[in-house]
Amino acid sequence: MSTKDFVEKDYYKVLGVPKDATEAEIKKAYRKLAREFHPDANKGDAKAEERFKEISEANDILGDAKRRKEYDEARSLFGNGGFRPGPGGGGGGGTFNFDLGDLFGGGPQGGGAGAPGGFGGGLGDVFGGLFNRGGGGGTRTQPRRGQDIESEVTLNFTEAVDGATVPLRMSSQAPCKACSGTGDKNGTPRVCPTCVGTGQVSRGTGGGFSLTDPCVDCKGRGLIAQDPCDVCKGSGRAKSSRSIQVRIPAGVSDGQRIRLRGKGTPGERGGPAGDLYVVVHVGTHPVFGRKGDNLTVTVPVTYPEAALGGEVKVPTLGGPPVTLKLPAGTPNGRTMRARGKGAVRKDGTRGDLLVTVEVTVPKDLGTDARDALEAYRKATAGDDPRAELFQAAKGA
Repeated sequence: MSTKDFVEKDYYKVLGVPKDATEAEIKKAYRKLAREFHPDANKGDAKAEERFKEISEANDILGDAKRRKEYDEARSLFGNGGFRPGPGGGGGGGTFNFDLGDLFGGGPQGGGAGAPGGFGGGLGDVFGGLFNRGGGGGTRTQPRRGQDIESEVTLNFTEAVDGATVPLRMSSQAPCKACSGTGDKNGTPRVCPTCVGTGQVSRGTGGGFSLTDPCVDCKGRGLIAQDPCDVCKGSGRAKSSRSIQVRIPAGVSDGQRIRLRGKGTPGERGGPAGDLYVVVHVGTHPVFGRKGDNLTVTVPVTYPEAALGGEVKVPTLGGPPVTLKLPAGTPNGRTMRARGKGAVRKDGTRGDLLVTVEVTVPKDLGTDARDALEAYRKATAGDDPRAELFQAAKGA
């Protein structure tokens, strides 16, 4: 894509969305138009194919938050209509070709007539990031950030609740040890004659605009191995394995993705390392469960405890048991709360332990217990626990 496209094409109009459209609105508009103008649905229709390309191009820009921001900034600086210099200062009304690096560079503001002075390096910096150019109009090798990598780790239930430090072995690209990252057996690579060591080459796009691309001869390194290293084949990068200790924070949940800054692949030419993403898998526990920051446990109680009330001891994860007071007439399935006995939250506090009561029914009854229950049944014969159920069913 040329720089001119960046400042003259109205991609919002192409997709039929307002300039403040959300990411979801842009995606929805793109999918609708893509289905309508897809070449498979319009075989032999050159106009539909061209429209589909235009729609895809607009989505590539607006569908990416970073590129959309750059596009908006460029159009804002150029008045949302492309930069069209007037006929003053350029010698009549003829065509006026210019280069953004010369126009907004950080150096002295001489050169072309009509070039604005006194900008320092501010706008040059903006367009340097936007069009991959340096602020002074020339190209220079940029530091390259290392790649992000992803790994997985499995914790038991208790480790996930309390946090744990686990060893992690990773394989990634790093500077080749055999040639010290030079790519050359003797450690003496030569400067690439194509890009003169910058790692980038400029190409014209017409109208005085120029863009920079990574040099294909040195693959953006700026150097070419005279005697390529046998290990990295002249790339300066080789596969490396390393072990690190990773701290998994307390309260992590199953499937959570943790980002560790700077723990990914090392950068090049002084660039920062990438990030490490660790996907956590959590095992189950025979007694406890998890509901957000709260732990759960089911506690069996006898019928007399539920009916008459009493105190029951409840286990906690990794700590002493707690005693809960059971109110008289507690129904089966009721949940009570032991505060501060759950999982660790992000702010360091703990969630609660949710205790669910389960009334147990004895399988075998002794003679005395059976006689007592028979007497209880006779004493409560007038109470029908299903009366309201049938009444409600009948009313419905």
